[in-house]
Formats: sequence, C-alpha cells, structure tokens
Amino acid sequence: MSGPLAGTRADWRLALRIGWRDAWRHRARSVLVLVMVALPVAAVTLADTFFATQDVSGGEVLERRLGTADAEVSVERSVDRAWQLADPDDGYSSRGSGRDGGPTLEDVLSVLGPAAAGGGERPATQVSDGSLRVRTEDGLAYVWTLAADWSDHLTDGLATLESGRLPASGEAVISPGMAEAYGFAVGDTLTLARGEELTVVGLGQRADSTPGAENLLVGPDAGLRGYGSTSYLVGGGTVTWRDVVALNRIGAVVASRAVLTDPPPDSALEPAARMGSEVVSGPVITIAALVVVMILLEVVLLAGPAFAVGARRQARTLALLAAAGGTPRQARRVVLGTAVVLGSVAAVLGLVLGLLLTLAALPVLQHFSDQRFGPFDVEPLHLLPVAAFGLLSAVLAAVVPAWSASRTDTVAVLSGRRGDVRTGRSAPVLGAVLLVAGVGAAWLGASRGTSGGEVPIAFSAVLTVLGTVFLVPLVVGLVARVARGLPLPLRFAVRDAARHRTRTAPAVAAVAATVAGVVTLGIAVTSDEAENEAGYTPQLALGALAITDDGPSTDWAALTRAVGEAAPAAEVTPVQALWSSGRTTVDVEIRVPGQGLVLSGYSSSFGGVVVADSVPAGLVDLDDEERAAADEALAAGGVLAFADPGATTAPEARLRALAYERRSTERLGSAEVPAAWITPVGEYAPFQAVLSPQAAASLGVEPTTTGLLVTGDLGSVADRIEEVVGGVDEQAVVTYEQGYQLPRETVILQLVLAGLGMILMLGGTLTATFLALADARPDLATLAAVGAEPRTRRAVAAGYALMIGLVGAVLGAVVGFVPGWAITFPLTGPYELATFGQAPEGPSHYFDVPWLLVGGVVVGLPLLVSAVVWVSARSRLPLVARTD
Repeated sequence: MSGPLAGTRADWRLALRIGWRDAWRHRARSVLVLVMVALPVAAVTLADTFFATQDVSGGEVLERRLGTADAEVSVERSVDRAWQLADPDDGYSSRGSGRDGGPTLEDVLSVLGPAAAGGGERPATQVSDGSLRVRTEDGLAYVWTLAADWSDHLTDGLATLESGRLPASGEAVISPGMAEAYGFAVGDTLTLARGEELTVVGLGQRADSTPGAENLLVGPDAGLRGYGSTSYLVGGGTVTWRDVVALNRIGAVVASRAVLTDPPPDSALEPAARMGSEVVSGPVITIAALVVVMILLEVVLLAGPAFAVGARRQARTLALLAAAGGTPRQARRVVLGTAVVLGSVAAVLGLVLGLLLTLAALPVLQHFSDQRFGPFDVEPLHLLPVAAFGLLSAVLAAVVPAWSASRTDTVAVLSGRRGDVRTGRSAPVLGAVLLVAGVGAAWLGASRGTSGGEVPIAFSAVLTVLGTVFLVPLVVGLVARVARGLPLPLRFAVRDAARHRTRTAPAVAAVAATVAGVVTLGIAVTSDEAENEAGYTPQLALGALAITDDGPSTDWAALTRAVGEAAPAAEVTPVQALWSSGRTTVDVEIRVPGQGLVLSGYSSSFGGVVVADSVPAGLVDLDDEERAAADEALAAGGVLAFADPGATTAPEARLRALAYERRSTERLGSAEVPAAWITPVGEYAPFQAVLSPQAAASLGVEPTTTGLLVTGDLGSVADRIEEVVGGVDEQAVVTYEQGYQLPRETVILQLVLAGLGMILMLGGTLTATFLALADARPDLATLAAVGAEPRTRRAVAAGYALMIGLVGAVLGAVVGFVPGWAITFPLTGPYELATFGQAPEGPSHYFDVPWLLVGGVVVGLPLLVSAVVWVSARSRLPLVARTD
C-alpha cells in the first residue's frame, strides 16, 4: 500500500513503538500516568456495576418475587382501573372507583382463564405483606412480616430457611436479625400486641431481605396490619402481556414471569403508562454530560504534567528526528503515541480494578441497603464508553505537551540547552472571555431560579473552570513576579514553576478545578440545609418528650407509671386541651378585636389549644420576658397565643368556640380576654394557644387530658421510653424534640467532599511536585555545587507543593463561589405558585458557606501536602553536568 494512508500508518507504528519503549524505560512516571487515568475509570466502573447489581428489576431474581408462580397479581380496595409498565415496580398508576372492595381472586382467575395443562382452574394462593407488633422485654416492636400458606409450592423461593421448618397456622419463623435484636430463639412463643401467640418453629427470613434485617414469616391467618393491598401468586401457565392489560382493566397490577423476562415494546404500552416511563429529562441528561466533561477535564489536568515531563525527556529524540527531516506532526505523534499506549493500558487496568473492587465492596455495601442485591451484573455497553473515556483523557492530557514538543528549538536541544516554548498571549484573553461567559451563565441561571436555572449554572461551572485553566499561566507568572521577598527555596520553586509553565499550569489548574467543585457542592449542600433548618418547626421545647393518644379510653395513669419506671428522674406532666371527640369537632378562633385571625397555620400535637393556668414546662421554648408575660396573661384568665409574623396584635384577644358536626355548626361561647403573643419558629406553630381554665369555662368547653409532657435529661432513655409506652398502649405516639438534626446523609456527603478534595489535591500536587523535582535535577545539583545545604532540596520541594496547592486552591475557591452562589437560587428558592394565583413566599434563596470546609481545603490541605513533601523528599542528589 502506498500513499498518504500508508505514511500515516507508518508514522503511528513508529510513534507507538517509541511510546511503548519510553513508557517501559521510565516506569515510575508511567505508573503515575496509569494511576491518574485508571483510578477514574475504576471509580466509574465500580459505580456503574454496583448500580446495575443493586437494581433488581425485570427478570432478575424472579424466585424472590414470584416463588414458582407464573405471576403475582396485586389488587387494592376501591381501584377499578390500572395502567402499568412491564415491571410494576418501575411504575404504575390507578383510578379509584370510590366504592369499597376491588377485584377478588375469582375475578382475577376468570380473566386469566383455565390452566394451560389440563384445562382446570389455575392454582393460586394469597400472600400478605405488612407488619406485626411483637411484645419484647421492654414493650412492643414493629416487625416486617410476610404471611402465606407456606405448604403451597407456589411460595417456594420466597423465603430462605437456616434451621427448623416453615410456619403453619399459629407459627412463625424469625430472622437471625430479629433473634439477635430481641433474644428470641426457636421454640419460644411470640406474643402479639392483641394477645395472640405464635410458636417459633424456625430461623430464616424473606428472600428479598438484607442480612441482619428483622422480619417474620407467619402462616396465612396472622392478621397483618397491611397497606391496603392484597397479592395473589398464580400458576397454571404463562401470563402474557395481553393478560396483564386485561387484569389492569379490572384494577389489578401484575408482575408476570413471562413479561418480566421478555418485556413488550414501548409501543405496546398504553399512553397513561408511558407518561411515567420517561424518567430522564433533558436537563438531567445535559447536567450529566457536563459532569462527565468536568471529570474528563480533571483527569486531563492531573495527567498533563507527567506528559509534559515525558516530552521534555524525549526532547533529544525529537530533535534528532527533526534534524533527520522529521516534521512537527511526526514529533507530535511520538508524544501522543506514549499517551495512546499508557491510556489503553490504564483503561484496561481501570476496568479490571473497578470490577474487582465492586466484588470486594458488595458485601460491605449490602449492610447499608434495605434491599438484597441482585446477581453480579456487568454492563459491557456501559463499560466500553468508560474505557474509551480513559483512553481519550490520556490522549487529551498529552495534546499540549505534544504541541509544545513539536515547536522546541532543535539547535538548542541538541546543544544541551532547554528549548522552552513561551505561552501564547491569546490564552489569557480566551480565559478571561470564558470566565466572563461563566459568570453570565451563572447570573442567568440564578435569575431563572426554580424555573430551569440548573442547566445554565452547570454550563457556568464548566466555563469558569475552563477559563481558569487558560488564566493559570498568567497567574503563575504574576506570582513569580511578586516572589522577590520570599526565602530562597520558596523563591526558587515559584520562579522555576513559572519558567516551566507547560508543566506547572496543568497541576495548578487541576487543583483549582478540584477545589472549585468542592466549594460549589459544599455551598449547595450547606445552603440546602440552611433552608431546611429555617423551615424546621420544633414541636416542643428542646429536650422535651410528648406522649399523645386520641383514643377515648387512654389510661394516662398507666402511661405515667411506665414512663416513671423507664426514666425515674424524669418529670411527667399531664396536658389538658380542647379535643374533638366522636362526631363533634371543637374549633377556637382567636382574633384581635376588630381584625381577622392572627394565626393561619399550626399543628395539633395536643389538640391545638392547651388549657393550663401557666405554660407547662417543656411545651414551648420561651425566654424569661415571654414566659413572664404569658404567665401574667394566664393568671388573669387570658390566653398565650401564636401570631403570624407581621400580624397586628393587641393586649386583648377575642375568642370564639364553635362545635362542628356533620350537618350543623353550634356556637359554644365567646369571650374577650387578656393576651400575650409569641411568633412561631419556622413555617407554622406547634399548637394554636394556651388557654387559661377561666377562659375555657367562659367558652363553655370542658378540657380533657390529651397527652403527657416528659422533661429532664432524656437523651439516653428516650428510645426506652418509646418502647415501654408501646407496650402499654400500642396507639400512643411518642415525640422527642431534639431540635433540627443535620441528616446523616448530609454529614456523609460533606465528609466525602472533603475526602475527595484531599485525595485529588494530594495526588495532583504530589505528582506535579515530584515530576518538577525530577525535571529540575540539574538546577538543584548546581545549588548543591555552590554550597547549598542538603535540606535546601527539601525546602524547594515543599515550596513547589505549597505554590501549586495554594495558588490552585485560592483560584478554585474564588471560581467555585460563582456557580455555588448561583445554584442556591434554583436549589433553595421558593417555587412559583402563579398557577394558583399566589406569589412565592420566603426569601429569594438561602446562601450559606461551609467556611470550615473551605478553609480546610484552601489553607489546610496545601500546608498538609507541603509537609508530606518535606518529609518524603530526598535531601542529597548526585552532581550532574549541565550546559544551559
């Protein structure tokens, strides 16, 4: 073959051969590149394989879902029509008839027709999924329960048995988790809340439950507290998609073995079912694509310094190639050949490492999931693009070094000098333009708020980071200019980094991109939590506990004794309130004389209006002035009332009590009494008011005991109180006020952000620092020759690390504030309510900066990396000759 194509192939064969030899010759640098490229590939592989494995849907693990049956048919009361996807777990909708009932098993079997073999009626059995309350040593505990006729072969596979046998009527099988939690064993008798007893005949659990889960297997007559649905396992032959649609028409939802194994095309789905099948929207795809671009950019920047140093090491080879008639394109291909070799190896290693890590992590991750994972699931069509991503990132990381290597001064290199290429003047201009465009996109996204502002802000993050990448060489040069007054090692490091910007700029930009992402996500998370905290409404005073029950015959004395046994040091106070009973609803209106209602929203922990001659301890947090005013008003026969923020109040309040029945409204009484006012914390009040007994009597309303207030040091006994109360009264509700609690998921996310930032900064900075030290050996050897102390090299190494980490972190923090500020508008802003004719309420957004996280990343991590380099760098080097 001849012509341009043959020449191109020959060039690439030569480039790949040289690249392979260079990679093998400089194994330490090659390992760095492999690690930089392979780790993201491994991380994405792990995430993809893990989600594919834990997503149990379609035809996977059918035995867990259906046993040996051909289909599971679920029916709900008052439903006469349903629409579903092939797998009902992926989505379905239904329409209620308003009538009690629903399709029966006879209705289901009549639709399916006779069994395929023999023509008789299809075998079927009922399976009930719900909960039971089991008495323990301390009280009552809810236990997730599956009830079935376990002698029916259709249930085979729904449960796993470790010892004993499956239960019959009046019997139970307990899970190992339940046995460990409550001390039950085979042969024991379980007592349910209503007195029924079940004999434990085995140790096992539901097949779809996780290890350590607390659940029960019981016979078909256990009387579960269900969730309004009933399921039937049906055998007798294949249940086709046509059968599924026919059952949908009578209100049943079906998981069919045949349909799950071979789903119908989307065209066969009814429009009402297809509406919910498009779960991935355009903005989500756009943002996901931009996230991939950011990850790719990060990998390119991290691996870029290694290729820059490699290109410098190949400078003499490339100069000889140019002297022999080679073209700049051939020189570029030699550098890119190394990237292709290393990128290909890194992609394969990353895939293998990711799969091995997934296998190792699945048992650990299973403990954090409430659903048993499916079989190990590898998606080749997903992993091929991931491998291509790794190869592409390596090639892109080598583009700039390859371009610089093709423009070096051949004569200077062959004479032993460095043919450094100056950074183009257009790069800072382009960076400034991209940065301005990113700020504009952020402003556009912030102005749109909750109406589609996410996509412009995602573009803003990419544009600002790209702009920073192009501005980094200029910033490094400016830092070098102001380094005159620094100590010698630090001044040497800063100026050497500025002189070799093709090596330094990618490392600084990688740190900047990492910190920008951490700051942006950190601001988003903390601002979202600031909104959640601002909207939190405490139900009681901090540290108090409430026990309420709307039953007509609650034994409050027994509950008080139970609390006293569980927490002897606690103080228990009965709470009286105006409470609705039977068919009558009592409502108290509180108005300022001559004006309207003063409170528009409240919850009813104790019935809405509490009756007491002083504010009960633990009911609400009041300062000394508010409590004095409240007690004074109540002592004068008045009321302590909540008022909406900004509402006009007065020393008096007008009360009116109304009794509502189904068809009438009776006015019980009215009064005008002294009033004290407080404003609720959060969006609504925990109750409406505290009414004095005199005011309640003037309204003609008799208060009743509706709950207990428990105060004292309850932190260590709150859970025990709840369990003991459940043992006395299974309808009682226990509320323990701990104030706003930062969700564990948020804490984990913040730790992950800090850890990810630390790993990327450590990796990028250490890699760039040691590559810079290897490249600066002649300069450091010269310093040693003219009398520099051995520890000077350690100081220079620490200076490299500090310069790269600190400059990159400061740039990244400044850049990260832009999309971080903008994302708070769509994330925490009020939703538009124009459809209902209402204006959005609340502030335009919540903005909260995690200063501890930002300070740690911007200041703490660079200092940490610098210290690590100081400890690990070599002090002495052999002398080398140099001519430049």
